[in-house]
Amino acid sequence: MIMTRNRMIKAFVVLCFIMTCGFIAEQDRPTLFVIGDSTVKSGRGDGSDGQWGWGSFIGDHLDTSAIRMENCALGGTSSRTFYNNPKLWQQVLDHVKPGDYVIMQFGHNDASPIVDTLRARGTIKGNGEGYKEVYNPLLKQKEMVYSYGFYLRRFVKNVQDKGATAIVCSPIPRHAWDGEKVKRSDYATWAEEAAQQAAACFVPLQDLVIDHYEQVGKVVVAAKYFGPKDGTHTTQAGAQLNATLLVGYLADSPRLGLHKFLKR
Repeated sequence: MIMTRNRMIKAFVVLCFIMTCGFIAEQDRPTLFVIGDSTVKSGRGDGSDGQWGWGSFIGDHLDTSAIRMENCALGGTSSRTFYNNPKLWQQVLDHVKPGDYVIMQFGHNDASPIVDTLRARGTIKGNGEGYKEVYNPLLKQKEMVYSYGFYLRRFVKNVQDKGATAIVCSPIPRHAWDGEKVKRSDYATWAEEAAQQAAACFVPLQDLVIDHYEQVGKVVVAAKYFGPKDGTHTTQAGAQLNATLLVGYLADSPRLGLHKFLKR
């Protein structure tokens, strides 16, 4: 049977995920797993598409003799599609062990349509417990769709049940301005609420990045941190900035636990 275009695309991205998330089992040191969308890992995570996610540079700040890192993010995913696809989240979760860490950042794709014939990846806006029953044309079956915050809480519970530490990041901001101020996303608020409700660690990554953007100004941000394709995906310099800001927050937050694995 000839595969449809959507199925071919889905198969390809999952293959990329499996090939670039190695899952080398080790018991002598913990692992930091990173999950998210293309702002965390764009393409294969090597800049071949001219875009970079911050997860590709977190490892530069780690003492890899003390901790391993697996960047398991996959472009195009939302909290819903990453959680529900057994070849994505379950593959990661099967390798999480006590003492590990999981950093997650979703939100950019959660605003997509809940039902369409392309990706069907949207979530209910907000942080509530409500759900919507839909027919997913890609899965060809009914599906219960929940809120963005609900899926984050499910990730956190799964991680905590494994005896590992869950860290929720608010999504990085887009290159979108209102005058001299960067536009803020409601998903950052919902991410923080979900983290608090699930007793997870939280990194206000949106605020950290916006503070820097507004200090240097939109002209510098446009020229240095974003390419000509769009205002969502960062250049190498932009991804490195985001990674540095995230690591700086981890270094100043001993309760998150990762400070002891950072390079001195």
